[in-house]
Amino acid sequence: MTRTDQLFEAIQTYLDAIYFCDVERLDAVFHPASTLFDADNGEIFVDPIKSFRADVASRPSPASFNQKRHDEIITIDWLSPLSAVVKLRLHSRTSIFVDHLNFVWDEQKGWQIVAKIWHLEGTCALETIAA
Repeated sequence: MTRTDQLFEAIQTYLDAIYFCDVERLDAVFHPASTLFDADNGEIFVDPIKSFRADVASRPSPASFNQKRHDEIITIDWLSPLSAVVKLRLHSRTSIFVDHLNFVWDEQKGWQIVAKIWHLEGTCALETIAA
């Protein structure tokens, strides 16, 4: 499997972690020292991965609502063979997020997210899949 294939696999792990609110998947793809940032309220909000992990573990997952998935890779910017920035758009319940995920390659763990900058782009109806 190429590093590019492995990056796509890591992206899918991230998207699945958010969709299922699965902290084991978060642990698999986020570096333990990673940090998340946003500035939607006019000031920089910093969230260490441990705090984000606890938040994800405590919320109802989009999967629990049988939400139709809307995941989109917008761009991948290869900074080097060992680092990339991935821009995604995804729906989580009634929110639409745009994420910039900063990945670095680790020889033991593969692709790891070392930083995430996210933006609440808007809201949407909760579109579900027929059971």
